[in-house]
Amino acid sequence: MSVHEVSPLENHTLAVANLETATDNRQRKAAMLLLLVWLFVFGLHIWDGRWLVWGLTAVLSIYALALMVARPQDTLATADRPSISLLVSAHNEEAVVAKLVENLCGLDYPADLYELWVIDDRSTDRTPQILDELAACYPQLQVLHRTKGGGGKSGALNEVLPLTKGELIGVFDADAQVAKDCLNQVPAYFANEQIGALQLRKSILNRNDNWLTAGQSIEMALDAYLQQQRIALGGIGELRGNGQFVRRTALQACDGWNEETITDDLDLSFRLHLRGWRIALCTWPTAGEEGVTSLNTLWPQRRRWAEGGFQRYLDYWRSILQGQAGPKTWDLLVFAMMQYLLPAAALPDVVGAIVYQESPLLWPLSALGLSIQWWSIIAGGRRVDPQVSWLAVLGRLSLGSVYMLHWIVVMPWVTHRMTLLPKQLKWVKTPRQGDGIS
Repeated sequence: MSVHEVSPLENHTLAVANLETATDNRQRKAAMLLLLVWLFVFGLHIWDGRWLVWGLTAVLSIYALALMVARPQDTLATADRPSISLLVSAHNEEAVVAKLVENLCGLDYPADLYELWVIDDRSTDRTPQILDELAACYPQLQVLHRTKGGGGKSGALNEVLPLTKGELIGVFDADAQVAKDCLNQVPAYFANEQIGALQLRKSILNRNDNWLTAGQSIEMALDAYLQQQRIALGGIGELRGNGQFVRRTALQACDGWNEETITDDLDLSFRLHLRGWRIALCTWPTAGEEGVTSLNTLWPQRRRWAEGGFQRYLDYWRSILQGQAGPKTWDLLVFAMMQYLLPAAALPDVVGAIVYQESPLLWPLSALGLSIQWWSIIAGGRRVDPQVSWLAVLGRLSLGSVYMLHWIVVMPWVTHRMTLLPKQLKWVKTPRQGDGIS
C-alpha cells in the first residue's frame, strides 16, 4: 500500500512533438482526403461509374465471405505466470472507484505477482479521499495523485508506467468489473512471442437498463466477432481501452501511450501492428463496463471513438501505404474504406444523384456493409450465447439494426467536422452512475 504525489514526467517520448502542429496537420489531411472523396464520387456520376462500384463490391464480397468463414484459433499453449501491473486512470470516479478496487484487488492470482495502480487524475470530487482510505485496506493498491500535466488518460498512464514492475501491463476503466480468475486466463495468450497485446471482450453490466444499453451489449458482441474473424484471416486485432493487456517490451517499443490522441487504445493498436506485433482477443472472461443510458451521453462518446479512429489513419497513412503492417495492410485499407470513406461519400453521392437526376451509385457497397453488420449481429450473439433461441436472435437483430443506425450519422459528421472546423485536442469524460455494477 502506498500513496504517491508526482508531477509530470519531462522526458517521455512522443510520436509527434508539437500538439498544435499535429492537429493542424490532421485538419489539412482530412480536408485533402474529403476533397478527393467528393471529386471521386462526382467523377463516378459524370462518367457513369456504376461498373466500378459493382466491381469493387464484388471484390469486397469475396473478402467478406472469407471473413465470415474464417475459423478463430481455439487452442492456447500453457504458460508461466508473469508479473502483471494493472493500471486505472480515474478522474472524478467516486461513484465506481471503490467497487473497482474491491474487484481488482480480489483476483485469483498470486498476490506477489500483481499490483494495482490507480491514478487520481486531478479529481475534484471525493475520488482522492476514497482512494487514500482504500490504500490503507488493500496492500496491492498503489495510488498516484496527479496534480499537474496534460495528455488525458495517455498522460496519466505514461506518468505511472516507470513506477510499475509488471511484465504485462493491464489497463482498465474505472467502472470495470472482471471475473475472479481473469488474470489466470491472460498468460496463455502471451506464450506466443508475436503477441504484443491482448484485449478482453467487453460486456455491458447494465445491459437490461433500457434499449440503449441492450443495443450496446449487442454492439460489443458484434465487435468481438468481427475482431476474431479479422485476426483469423490475418487481419488486425484492436485494443478497446477497458480490459487491455500489453507486453511491456511491446509498449516500450511504441514509446508508451500517445498523448496527442483522444483514443489511446486505437492509436496504440496501430503502432503495435506497424512495429510487427499482433493483438489477440479473449472471448472469456470479459471486461464488464457500464453502458451509457441516454443519447446525450452516447453521442459524445461515439463521436470521440469515431474521431480517434479517423485520426490514426491520418497520422499513420504513410506507414500504412508503405506496407509496414505487412499482410495486415489489406485489412487496414478495407476497413478504412468501409468505416470512414464510404460514410463520408454518402453525402456527395446524394448530391450527385440530385444534380444529375439519377439514383445514388454507392448503394451496392452500403448494402454489403449492412449485410456484414447483420451477419455479425447474428453470429456474434450466438458465439457469446450458443444456447440462445432463434426467436431471441431475431429480436437482437431487430434491436441491433436500429441501434447501429447512429453510426450512419456519427461517421460522416466526424469526417466533415474534422475538415471544416478547427479542433483542440480534448478528451471528454463519460459519466458513470454506478447503478449497473454489483
